[in-house]
Amino acid sequence: MTTMIEFTEGHYEAQRTSYGEAYVWCPECVVVGCECGESATLTASKTVCSCGADHAALVRGVLDSRQVSDGISHPWDAEYDEWRKKQDEYLVSEETYRLELSRLG
Repeated sequence: MTTMIEFTEGHYEAQRTSYGEAYVWCPECVVVGCECGESATLTASKTVCSCGADHAALVRGVLDSRQVSDGISHPWDAEYDEWRKKQDEYLVSEETYRLELSRLG
């Protein structure tokens, strides 16, 4: 009998590279215990165990029954917000810019 062992929601993982960090999407997955005795990590696009057994119905049932997260946060959101606040400090309205230019000339 095939059983579900674990479910993992989709998420981002940060990977260090020579030029910084790269964010990689990891889709939601289901770990199932197959009748052959193996544990297989399956996704919506990979539903077949190494023994050849297709667990599409089980995987689809588990994934469909889970609530879809509306607010999956992106790891770079906090970094962007911090950068944006710094940019706002330096932004000047167009009218203020014109006034400053008129004072120079």
